[in-house]
Order: sequence, then C-alpha cells, then structure tokens
Amino acid sequence: MFRRYDNLTVARALSSRLPIIGLAATGILLLMLCIPAPAADETVDMLTVADPTGDWGFPSPYAHYSRGPGYIRMSLIFDTLVWKDQTGFVPALSESWEYEAHENAYVFNLRKDVRWNDGEPFSADDVVFTLDYIKEHPYSWVDAEIVDKAQALDDSTVRITLTRPYAPFLDQVAGTLPIIPEHVYKKVSNPEEFRDARALTGTGPFKLLDYDKAQGTYLYQANPDYYLGLPKVQKLRFVKVSEEMAAAALKKGDADAAAVQGESARELERAGFTVLEGSHDWIAKLMINHKKPPLSEVKVRQAIAYSIDRQALVETILRGFGLAGSPGLYASDNPWYNPDQEQYAYDPARAGDLLVDLGYSRQGDCYARDGQPLHLELLVTSSNERAGEMIRQQLDDAGFEISMRSVDSKTLDNLVGEWKFDLALSGHGGLGGDPNILNKVILGQGFNSARYDADTRLSDVLKDQNAEMDPDKRRDLVFLAQQIYASDVPALSIYYTNTYWASNQKVDFYFTHGGVGSGVPIALNKMALV
Repeated sequence: MFRRYDNLTVARALSSRLPIIGLAATGILLLMLCIPAPAADETVDMLTVADPTGDWGFPSPYAHYSRGPGYIRMSLIFDTLVWKDQTGFVPALSESWEYEAHENAYVFNLRKDVRWNDGEPFSADDVVFTLDYIKEHPYSWVDAEIVDKAQALDDSTVRITLTRPYAPFLDQVAGTLPIIPEHVYKKVSNPEEFRDARALTGTGPFKLLDYDKAQGTYLYQANPDYYLGLPKVQKLRFVKVSEEMAAAALKKGDADAAAVQGESARELERAGFTVLEGSHDWIAKLMINHKKPPLSEVKVRQAIAYSIDRQALVETILRGFGLAGSPGLYASDNPWYNPDQEQYAYDPARAGDLLVDLGYSRQGDCYARDGQPLHLELLVTSSNERAGEMIRQQLDDAGFEISMRSVDSKTLDNLVGEWKFDLALSGHGGLGGDPNILNKVILGQGFNSARYDADTRLSDVLKDQNAEMDPDKRRDLVFLAQQIYASDVPALSIYYTNTYWASNQKVDFYFTHGGVGSGVPIALNKMALV
C-alpha cells in the first residue's frame, strides 16, 4: 500500500491544486518514494459494491463506457504511470519522475518488478507503444496531441516529450492513461471491438472473472502477482441496485458500499456505517444545441438561463442536498470558482425582454416570431425526468413551448453527440480535478462537452490556461474563461449534487484528491483495496 510521503515540499505541493504546476515549471525533481505500509489487519474475502446503473461496458481501455464508473471498472485492471490517493500523486508504474523544463519533457523511472497478468514482463517499450497507439486509436480520456514522442531510454526509463507546455500533464495524461501491453495490442486494429480475455491483460491489482452486461454485474479477483503484493480484497463484485434501495441493501448486508441519497446518509451513519461526503464535483447541465436556430442566438440562450429557477430545483429535486448551478461551470465552493460572473438570477420578465429584443412577441402562452412559436424539445432520462418536468414547466411559464421526451442515457448521449437535439438534461463529474476539465467540456468533442468554439476569445483563453505553468497566471485565465462562458451560455449549469458514499468497516474508502484519474468523483480508488 502507498504511504504518505515525508518530503514536505511534495506534501505541500500535493495538498493544493496549483503548486505542482509551479514545481514542474522550475524543473524540480519530484522524487516519489514508495514505502511499504504495514500489512492490512485482515483480508476481505468478498467486497460488494452497489451501483444504480449496473452496466458500464466491457472493462478494457477502449470498450468501457466513457463515463466515470466505466473508467473506475477499467482502472482496477490497468495501471497508469502515476496515480492519486486522498492527498495527491503517488507512484504507480513509475517510481519517480522528473520534468526537464529545457526539453519540455518528463522522464519516468519505471518499476522493475512489474508483470502483466498473463505473466509477461512489463517494460518501457509498453509505455512507448501505448503513447504511439493512442495517436492511431484515440483514447477518449486523453489528448494524444499533447505528446510529441516517447522514447525508451532503457528497459525501465521513458522520456515523454510534449508538443507544447501543458500544465496538467501529470493529472490528465500520466495519471489517466492506462498502459496497455504491446505483445497483445500490437495486432489489434479495432480496440473498441476487442472483447476477448486478452483485451484485459493489465498490470493492475485485479483480474476480471465475470461480466454480465444484461444484469449489470462485474466480478473481479485479486491479482496474486500484483507488484505491491496481494490485494487485501480477494474478490470484488459490482451489483445493480437502484439509488433508492442502496441504503436498504447496505443494512441487509447485500452490499458493503454504495453511493447513497442525502436522507439516507445520516440514518446510515447513526446505524454505524461510515459515510463520506464529497465535494461538488458532479454537475447537472442543460445541454443546448447552439448550432441550431434559434438557440444559435446568444440572447435566446440567456433567456433560457433567466427562465430556470435553479435554487428551486435544488430544494425540490435534490431536497436541499446540493448547490444551484453557477453559469461559469464551477460550484461556488470550488477553489477555482470566480464569483465575478453573470449569475442569471431567476427573472422570467428579463427573459421576455431579451426575446422581444430579438423580434419575438408574446402570443397567448408562448412567444413567437414570424408566425413560428418558440418550440423546443427537451430530452431527459428516467433518472432525471422529475428535474426535466420542473424545467419544462418553468420554461413554459416563461413563454417557451417545450415538449419533453424521455430516452435511455446512452441514447441521450448519442443524440447529443450527433447534434440531434434542442435541449437535453445531462451531467458529468470531474469538476474537482485540474482546470483542464473546462477545455474538455467546452471545446472537447465528447457528448459531455458544449463543443463550443464560436467565441475565439474563449477558445484562446482556454488553450492559454493549459499552457500556463505559473499558478497565479493560470488562475487568472481560468477566472476569465468562466466569465466569458457564463456570458455566452453554450450550456447551462443546473445544480451540483451533494455526494455521499456509505460503507461498512471492511475497507477504508476515501474520495481521491482531484478525483480518480482525470477527475472521477467516486470514492472507489483501487488503492483503498490494496
């Protein structure tokens, strides 16, 4: 198991979300020592985790579903160069690393005692292969364009040269990209369809025993050859349990850990369960098709923002267990949050004024222009249908004509990804990690992103903040990006949920500093199981 580090410089750097960047800029060596911790008090024969969705895809790097729980399931089998625990960065496949400022390159010193779970030795060639492979076969969680070249200096040393200065490299690439085996994947031309057992050849602490897509269940077994020793959890099982029934499953002993609702959290705590509360890293957003008239007009999008009472949604839908959405994306209690942004306080009258400015007039219950009512379709899923209905009613009251259609979550993501929608209620995590998340969910091409590049000033600011190695200057750019984004409203933040993770005493779970990988806000870090 990884232990905290005695190096005060490193510890302080990891305790905030900024100084690591400054260390990198000065080329200071980050020497991370892995000191074996005392053996676990006892072995856990079986750990059962409840999940409301169930199926998150085949847990290989390319076949898992591109959301946080899918990444978690994959990460149990595949390791990265570095990882994070509740404090910050810790070694994984590399024991130490150094940033060479003059070369804009990172040198990783790899472990020499690692084997793939098929028995083959791991080496620097596998790292080089992985970084070359994602250029031909993009991995949705990592921007391959950041890497210029990777070189194996010897069997246990890799130099990764970047195409440009990139402040979040350790978090977003080295700490997120699963390293894959060259001897398996070198002949795989379509990794998304590669689903046999060899696709799960990893170096991580677990192997997959069973995956049932229909039932939404997974069963893992501890990897006896794991380089940190045999994990204390011998078998790990994921079962599908609705969010409403998660607390009951814990009490009955049908599950050992689960995300639970706010009302249940205190009750479980009184019953002797351990309950963790996370930060507001998960956001519900109203996705807006800003490429399609009339939503391509910024005043229409602003009118929508003024028409939605986000605080009322928190009180009604979340029963007070959350925060109202901030138009600039970050929650008001996030250290990156800029309070100096347009807030769009609930004001239907102001929304009407904006529509009148655009030539609309109120005709009965609905605004219309050129004889066409302002009709929009809102996509929702069964999990957010109540919130969708409340948003629909608020928009109707403000003079929009809204129809609502419920689809499954994968269909909604696909429709959003293909721009076949007007409005869609969706959400994602990651806001507790590096500010690179702004680039992903504003400029990125995934279904969680606004995919908004119409404002070149915003695009330039976002690109500059990722390249800025000075922490204070980077913060200024992140603040500016929030102001511009809030003004343009390419998507609207609705609310942030309070997150609670409840468990019995089998495992000491924790919320990862900055989120698992590139920011997954789930209290299921594999290091807690090792």
